[in-house]
Amino acid sequence: FMIATAFMSMWISNTASTVVMLPIALSVINLLINQQENTSKQTKNFALSVMLGIAFSANAGGIATVIGTPPNSILIGLLENEYNIQISFVKWMLVGLPFAILLITIIYFLLVHVMFPSQGLLFNASSRLINSELKKLGRLTPKEKHVLYVFGTVVFLWIFRTVINSFLPDLKLSDTVISIIGAIALFAIPFDLKKGVFILDWKDTQKLSWGILILFGGGLALAKGMSSTGIVSLITNYIAAGNFSILITASLLILLMLFMTELMSNVALVAVLAPVVAGIALGLEIPILYLLIPVTMASSCAFMLPMATPPNAIVFASGFVKVHEMARIGVIINSIAVVILIALFKYILPLLF
Repeated sequence: FMIATAFMSMWISNTASTVVMLPIALSVINLLINQQENTSKQTKNFALSVMLGIAFSANAGGIATVIGTPPNSILIGLLENEYNIQISFVKWMLVGLPFAILLITIIYFLLVHVMFPSQGLLFNASSRLINSELKKLGRLTPKEKHVLYVFGTVVFLWIFRTVINSFLPDLKLSDTVISIIGAIALFAIPFDLKKGVFILDWKDTQKLSWGILILFGGGLALAKGMSSTGIVSLITNYIAAGNFSILITASLLILLMLFMTELMSNVALVAVLAPVVAGIALGLEIPILYLLIPVTMASSCAFMLPMATPPNAIVFASGFVKVHEMARIGVIINSIAVVILIALFKYILPLLF
């Protein structure tokens, strides 16, 4: 469940990946409960592990790619617009994917072996359920294949963009351009030309989360405003005049971002704080990427409270998770994430950027 959720979260919204996995998880849990004469502690622990595992791996999986979670996209936009710095899809994955894998592995170990052990629990219902669900899906339809081809092409272009640009420099491909090409392809490439059928129609966009796109634009505009009015320069000069340790400053910023995102939207938080963090990095006379990347990643490491992220809220609403249970393991994972991000800042990022 965790691997499947994390993989989906790399490419689609973590909310959507959680919503997809939740009904299957609930079916497996209910089958297990019905199989047991009494709901044992092991059964409850298994339900907790699955529910929290789905939510936490959805949060962590999104960190792996540029498009996996909105804060990553905000950071990329800020860097390109304000500092003319580009981070390729592959370059981000070199940092984000190992971090996500390590974090998910730690989460799995804590859930299954430390906090909510359920060893010795045996049942065969889950395999039957999943097999029956697969049979209901049937073969891939022509439309599904069409979407898969477009998606595969877009991912290929994202990963090999720099190689393609080196051979065909006039193309000037960017991650943004590739994304737009993929979206237009779903509207423009006909599925059935005679009947005038396309994969997507304009009416399909009515269900798009336009609010999040407006929030992105607002965040970038706010960053530009903070830069133009001199707020960022003021912070930069204050840090430059001070005598703060670089490591302590970075650690405090990571800690601040991670625990603030438990109470606030990580999208809004990154939009507001990213330009300030960039100013602090300039004041400390270190490359802004060293500080911005771990601080942005920290905004997606919200594991403690149900309202911190949509995946947390969705699994909490299932009724199998209590607030104190999520908080108890969440604070441990948050603390581990802080340590990993500080190590990333200190040792890994200087090797890659």
